[in-house]
Amino acid sequence: MISLVLCFFGAFLLSAGLGKPLIARLKKLGVRQTVSEDAPASHAAKQHTPTMGGALFLLSATIVPLLYLALSPERLDEIGTLLPILILTLLAGGIGFADDYLKVTRGKNLGLKAREKLIAQAFIVVLFTIWLIRTPFFRTEVQITPFIGGGAHFIDFGWLYIPLMILFLVGFSNATNLTDGLDGLSGGVSFILCLTMTVLLNHSAFPQLGVYTIALAGGLLGFLWWNAHPAKVFMGDVGSLAIGAGLAGVAIVSKQEIPFIVASLVCWAEALSSLIQTFVFKYRKKKHGIEYAREHRVFRRAPLHHHFEELGWEETVVVQRFWALTWVCSVLAMLWFRA
Repeated sequence: MISLVLCFFGAFLLSAGLGKPLIARLKKLGVRQTVSEDAPASHAAKQHTPTMGGALFLLSATIVPLLYLALSPERLDEIGTLLPILILTLLAGGIGFADDYLKVTRGKNLGLKAREKLIAQAFIVVLFTIWLIRTPFFRTEVQITPFIGGGAHFIDFGWLYIPLMILFLVGFSNATNLTDGLDGLSGGVSFILCLTMTVLLNHSAFPQLGVYTIALAGGLLGFLWWNAHPAKVFMGDVGSLAIGAGLAGVAIVSKQEIPFIVASLVCWAEALSSLIQTFVFKYRKKKHGIEYAREHRVFRRAPLHHHFEELGWEETVVVQRFWALTWVCSVLAMLWFRA
């Protein structure tokens, strides 16, 4: 427990402490956000705010766990499990960096094409999957625990588990990316999920991964110091894609897929709202024309947090309520697992 506390505060201090010089450096380099034309009108004030701030918590979540293992020689055998998670996180962050870099250099909210991003994500996830399959602890089973009555049950998906795992990793990486649209939203939601996973890991066969999740939580809290409304810096895809891949990877390795899905329902709802909006719009455009499709959208704007902004909710209210919902889902997941 003491080691987790030290990792948390170490990552927080590192992330929060580097915030000011990083923001100054990003401004000097001209690394600034270009607000999408599809964003609500109230977001115009966010134009040219520095982006790629996710580097703060990525740095913390990498340095602190490795430093912890280096200072604890008796735990160096744990690096075989921790290192692939770190590599997955950083590679996903690399895809996000490329996306952010293109947006900055082009001067508009146009980075990697959706197909290019998905192909790159699928590639690194396949590499992670190959590593996982070769480990002695890989299982194609998913633990299902009834909410009432308790008692764990296992469903073996066989070979089907592998494509489902790839879909889960890529899907959640994009879900956290879509959640990143308001000051403090994705950072706060992800912070809660990191704490939840740390608790769940403590009751799993892989408690050592808690060093990663608690360091990521500390790094995110340090980032939120600068990202709270009004944000001095944005996370960028370099941070949002990395968080999703890393946390989903931890859930799969530790066999906490179901509790994690429950805890992260807010992120999945964000992704689902965008999918529904896109597919319904395309269908109605093809069947009834562009004007009909525009006037009959499922949501006023997607992802879901923008829908509530269009309903008249203040940005801070949307963020706080999404945080609250994430706490509710996380507590439910922990109680469900404990049952």
